[in-house]
Amino acid sequence: MKKKKLVLIDANSLIHRAYHALPPLTTRDGVLVNAVYGFINIFLKMERELKPDYIGVCFDVAGGTFRDEIYEDYKAGRTELPQEFYDQFDVIKEFLETYNVEVVEKKGYEADDLIGTYAKKGDKEGLKTIIVSGDKDMLQLVGDATEVELTKKGVSETVTYTPERVEEEFGFGPELMIDYKALRGDPSDNIPGVAGVGEKTATTLLTEHGDLDTIYAALEKDAEGKVFKKAVAAKLEKDRDNAYMSRELATIADNVKLPATLKDLEHGEPDARAVFAFVQQLGFRSILSRLPKPHTGTLFEQDKNVRANGHSPLQKHKKDSLYTLIDTEKELEQFLNKLAKQKVFAIDTETTSLHPIEAELLGASFSWKKGEGYYITAEPLLASKKLKKILEDESVHKVGHNIKYDYQILKQAGLVLQGITFDTMIASYLINPGSRSHSLDGLAFAEFSHTMIPITDLIGPRGKNQKTLAEVPVEQVAQYAAEDADYTWQLYKKYEKSDALEEVHKVFSDIEVPLLTILGDMELAGIKIDSDYLKKFSTSLSGKIATREKKIFEIAGEEFNVASPRQLKEILFEKLGIPTLGLSRTKTGVSTAAGELEKLRDSHDIIQPIMDFRELAKLKNTYTDALPKLIQEKTGRVHTSFNQTVAATGRLSSSDPNLQNIPIRTELGAQVRNAFVAERGYKLLAADYSQFELRIIAHMSRDKHMIDGFNKGEDIHRRTAGFVYDIDPDKVTDQQRREAKEVNFGILYGLGPKGMAERAGIPLAQAKEFFAKYFEIHPDIKKYLEEVRSDARHDGYTETLFGRRRYFPEITSEHPMLRAAAERAAVNLPIQGTQADLIKMAMIEMDKVIKKNKWTDKLKMLLQVHDELVFEVHKDIVDEVSKVITKTLESIYTLDVPLIINIGVGKSWGECK
Repeated sequence: MKKKKLVLIDANSLIHRAYHALPPLTTRDGVLVNAVYGFINIFLKMERELKPDYIGVCFDVAGGTFRDEIYEDYKAGRTELPQEFYDQFDVIKEFLETYNVEVVEKKGYEADDLIGTYAKKGDKEGLKTIIVSGDKDMLQLVGDATEVELTKKGVSETVTYTPERVEEEFGFGPELMIDYKALRGDPSDNIPGVAGVGEKTATTLLTEHGDLDTIYAALEKDAEGKVFKKAVAAKLEKDRDNAYMSRELATIADNVKLPATLKDLEHGEPDARAVFAFVQQLGFRSILSRLPKPHTGTLFEQDKNVRANGHSPLQKHKKDSLYTLIDTEKELEQFLNKLAKQKVFAIDTETTSLHPIEAELLGASFSWKKGEGYYITAEPLLASKKLKKILEDESVHKVGHNIKYDYQILKQAGLVLQGITFDTMIASYLINPGSRSHSLDGLAFAEFSHTMIPITDLIGPRGKNQKTLAEVPVEQVAQYAAEDADYTWQLYKKYEKSDALEEVHKVFSDIEVPLLTILGDMELAGIKIDSDYLKKFSTSLSGKIATREKKIFEIAGEEFNVASPRQLKEILFEKLGIPTLGLSRTKTGVSTAAGELEKLRDSHDIIQPIMDFRELAKLKNTYTDALPKLIQEKTGRVHTSFNQTVAATGRLSSSDPNLQNIPIRTELGAQVRNAFVAERGYKLLAADYSQFELRIIAHMSRDKHMIDGFNKGEDIHRRTAGFVYDIDPDKVTDQQRREAKEVNFGILYGLGPKGMAERAGIPLAQAKEFFAKYFEIHPDIKKYLEEVRSDARHDGYTETLFGRRRYFPEITSEHPMLRAAAERAAVNLPIQGTQADLIKMAMIEMDKVIKKNKWTDKLKMLLQVHDELVFEVHKDIVDEVSKVITKTLESIYTLDVPLIINIGVGKSWGECK
């Protein structure tokens, strides 16, 4: 008969591990919850994998224990942690109580003693006991009926310890673990042990002689010193009392009068809704999907009146939801009569692919009432003139979740969706810009405790056997699609009344929503790639890579895989003995990331060729070899995706492929841009804002010196260097200008002297002196930065000139790293965010100009990359367009300093200088 399982969790050790292992994580209100997050993760993992019949979570209790009476310095000297750490214990206990799991604690005893007593009791009751802990002290409890799951690498992984595993690792069994600690001591608990006896000596003594009593019995008989070395014998004799006291301190009690019975530890069903609500309140969206589901039921419950053709007109996924498949002319007419009466409705399209260029329209779903949704397949959707009129009517407002995609799909099918006024994905992002999770599934789960139909229930798991929606029965697609429209509508109704969205309404309604269709058109337009150029460039890079590799092997004295971090570490730090002082570390040891190698540039001849090798390999793998594979057969162009809901500053990001990450600082990197070309008869035009962010900080800080420099048209970096070094700007060297540039831009990113020293490659003392002089010259900038930090601490947020906000609840944290990161981001947001807002406003204005001048066939906006917009313009109107673009972009907003646009025109992007 299979034994029932008793799982005992050592809460204190897991909470400590989680706190130190995980980066700072806060709730929306700024409460530190990294230990809570780690604990809940390991708890759910253990519950899922171990499937306990009984479960108890044991805590230490503040105050002394019986061990303090044995040794008053027990655990003395432990570092006091911030209150934010201790506050997390109550949150974890509340979670456990919500989960219906017994919290066990007893004054005068540690969690270890409760666990030891329960383990002994479980053994007597014929249970299999599994202890989950981050503390090796628990290994003394391992036995035939007891295993220990010991965490490693933070709290994400565990190792199972059986008696065999203990002996294999330590050389002796669990029964000697107490004696091992008695001999070697434990600094973390201030258990003295035998002074001078470490792990190796303790292991030798135990494996050669046995337990502590046997060791000391042998010591008494060893008068002639034949058994023990004199030095070891002297240490043992001197600290005999400490050894026995240490054994007593290290021994886990197994005779505690328990505050809860085994029956109390029976693992019943948690209140799933209460657990979900609790975790939802903490903001742990990634955990929500692993919680017990608040509801049950099959996905595709068919209505009893199923038609002969297999379609069900009414299909229910969840209680109170009514989803309808429109598949007759009569139903379509009835639906259109209802739709025509709506002033606003939600729409969602279903397709064969996530890529808008590759996708084929299968149908669309609509909703304008909670719990209701309608699905129409593509054929009647596209054939209906009445529906086309409604979709293209600007006065009828449309709502969507990532509606840019629906706009693109319908446009390619011949329908131009107009009247787009609300996107629930963008609304979620603006309300909580620090979150990365704005998916419809995630928001429906987070806001309404609703689990939506997973797409894999229809098309199967990823892999070669995965179907497309075109192969799924239409009644199932109808239910899936209508649910999307329904919950998009429900999110819209929730967000439109949100105070948080109202605070950023101008950004939402005047910037982000109007930009949707512009980005959709840019993505559909794509950009042409010269694949022959890239093929030749790739061959050239291969030769350069081989040359660098040969040079590296010569210096190293052997061949190895330069791209392997493990092999590279062995060469650099073991064979060549390059010092690692000051280098960051990862879980696998010293980091060899680009930033760390930069610190070593002058320490050895091998570093520069390695850095060259990496740059060349990245150019080849990421661009010259990859870009040709991304050319769409249908258009002959590459189509990136511009994302509005990723960067917390409001900046657009680019993906699939990322065209904002193409290197331009190095000569070789810049050559990649030569592969982006215009169609025959056209030119590429790049419009780049000059020193955009510096002009913004000059305006926002009202700094007289910087404003004066910009208004006179001076080189601001050369001017800054001239002030700092007290020399004429004309005599400033390139190195001095570079240092000034690092400070000017470092200010934007919250960098201090240390960051500047690393970026500019200068000594820290010099960087500190530079900063001091800089702020003497620019006192208004210093004052502005201080005010931004102060406002962020007072208000909890900072904002752009146009009201885009980002909240920083962690800015008042006791955790220094958390607080410093929040201060840097708080300073950064008004500048970078304003820059993001302005360039989006410029794109909206340019779209109006293109339409007003009827240039839609001769001028297309293709890319937005940092401070730059890239257009494809017919060669006959290049001069006229250049003037219009310059005038439009420079007058987008009036600052205290002029906005300056640099225009570059060429057959390729690389030529646009």
